[in-house]
Amino acid sequence: MPIYDYFCPSNNQTIEVMHSYSREIKTWGELCQLAQCETGETPEDAPVRRVISAPMLSVPTSNSDYKNAGFTKLVKRDKGVYENVTASD
Repeated sequence: MPIYDYFCPSNNQTIEVMHSYSREIKTWGELCQLAQCETGETPEDAPVRRVISAPMLSVPTSNSDYKNAGFTKLVKRDKGVYENVTASD
């Protein structure tokens, strides 16, 4: 299921929740119920809106990161020979 961020202008809070694509969250009460948190002093009928956020990307930085992610990294050596630098010793 995708993760969405919702912003409530009444209290200036942003909450991240996971739900199906077809579900619509329109009020603070619905959002808090889905996120399993307290509504606090904000009215339950306060409107919320979905905000666009950049997805988090994980970029491998070492050979072991590539291996742990299930990839193979080949490095070109002498005379066009490629060496697998993620292979186990």
